[in-house]
Amino acid sequence: MFSDLFRKKNGNWKDDTLSGLTVALALVPEAIAFSFLAGVNPIIGLWSAVFVGFITSTLGGRPGMISGATGAIAIVAAKAVDLGEAAGGEEMGLKYLFVTLVLAGVIQLLAGALKLGRFIRLVPHPVMIGFVNGLAIVIGLGQLGFFKKLAEVKEDGTRIMEWLPIPELALMVGLVIGAMAIIHFLPKYTKAIPSALAAILLIGTLGYFGVFDARTIADVLKDGGGDGTLSNAFPVPANFAGLTWDWPFFQSILPIALTIALVGLIESLMTMQLIDEITETRGQGNRECAAQGAANVLSGLFGGMGGCAMIGQSLINIRSGGRGRTSGIVAAVALGLFILFAGPVIVQIPIAALVGVMFMVVIGTFEWSSLRTFGKVPVSEIFVILAVTLVTVFMHNLALAVFVGVILSALVFAWESSRHVNVQVEHETEDEKIYSLDGLLYFGSVRDFADHFQARSDVPNIVIDFARARVCDLSGIEAINALTERYRKAGKNLKLRHLSPDCRRMLDRASALIEIEVAEDDPEYLVARIKPH
Repeated sequence: MFSDLFRKKNGNWKDDTLSGLTVALALVPEAIAFSFLAGVNPIIGLWSAVFVGFITSTLGGRPGMISGATGAIAIVAAKAVDLGEAAGGEEMGLKYLFVTLVLAGVIQLLAGALKLGRFIRLVPHPVMIGFVNGLAIVIGLGQLGFFKKLAEVKEDGTRIMEWLPIPELALMVGLVIGAMAIIHFLPKYTKAIPSALAAILLIGTLGYFGVFDARTIADVLKDGGGDGTLSNAFPVPANFAGLTWDWPFFQSILPIALTIALVGLIESLMTMQLIDEITETRGQGNRECAAQGAANVLSGLFGGMGGCAMIGQSLINIRSGGRGRTSGIVAAVALGLFILFAGPVIVQIPIAALVGVMFMVVIGTFEWSSLRTFGKVPVSEIFVILAVTLVTVFMHNLALAVFVGVILSALVFAWESSRHVNVQVEHETEDEKIYSLDGLLYFGSVRDFADHFQARSDVPNIVIDFARARVCDLSGIEAINALTERYRKAGKNLKLRHLSPDCRRMLDRASALIEIEVAEDDPEYLVARIKPH
């Protein structure tokens, strides 16, 4: 069932255009919901999706990937709003947010210029699986809020939500299932129109003509404190009057800007890597970093809340046939036109249709094959997958989740590698003994390496053959240094043989600690000894 959700195929103008229209409709509730999360007016989130989506689709490094206002950015952006409101009220909160976004965009532009996008290749596969599974769960849980309605507004402005009454809830669930059924079964009969777009149009049309009375986007807007309509005003440059522009001001927003930049880049590059795997093509990470930076700078200058790649909408686009830049450009332009001219129609779309689309995205995003890995792959890899998934779900901090996963994977690698350092005696006489070292000599394995040698009881001349080994770091150099000192104090001679060129260069750079000399009788034969003081 799920294997055909995302399959490799070439896009065209028709597919890209129809897919872009589908994505534009799916962007509306997400942008509105994330605006509430950031504490800003929904129109700010919607125009952010337009600006960020258009710039990244035009200039970015991954055709077919959709960017816009995201929950990950919204959570961090809310901190800038709170900081500004504490300094000077609601208007100042927005000004703090806009400057923070511009600064975050500059940081992302620098990341692209410094070609830091390549480091996404260091993310191990278990981290990628955990990231995707966690995001699928977060997207799914995020849709549950649409099954609730406003119950009470407290004096402090807190909005209390409650589950829909049983009749409304049953209708909502039925429409969601209907949308999911259309998305799944329609491609078996025709592929002339993306099934997600067909589901939205069919349910939207039935709702518009009163066949049923279901919750709409207008109801969601009202629950968030709006009047149920979309403003048709085009955004103007942000007003930064009143800001101090001194060092304490920048010092206060810099940590938030750095977090926004990192979260945006990590989520964008991870989404790009996922789309690469699905389409069997390769994006340009550094170009995407620069495009994300330019988009956030422009978003901040025009009073937006910023954004990054959206895995849900990106997968809707890929599933609907969008492969080229046209799909993202159409999505952004169409969303802008919806806001300006079609607001009264868009807000009447039943929210259930869009929730059904997102639930199908959840089903297609989750790596169901990961459930079959239990008992078939090392426990350490399953632990990494679960750790990244849980951090993503409970912390809602994608950057932290990836960092945790990479660190855990590195620790697992270090532990496993330290157990695979083998020392064997290749040749032994009364005067000489040749040891063969197999493995990586680094901080995790130096203890095991040292324990294989007993200087006082060993023969006078010792040779360690590094033909199948590598010295990796300062700890490895220091281990050789310490071992040499032990043999010197015991009145014995230690030699190193068959060091690789990279190992020799490393030891040369550490010449203040250890001296390497090439033996006259063997160009591949190196002598290690402590430099005289």
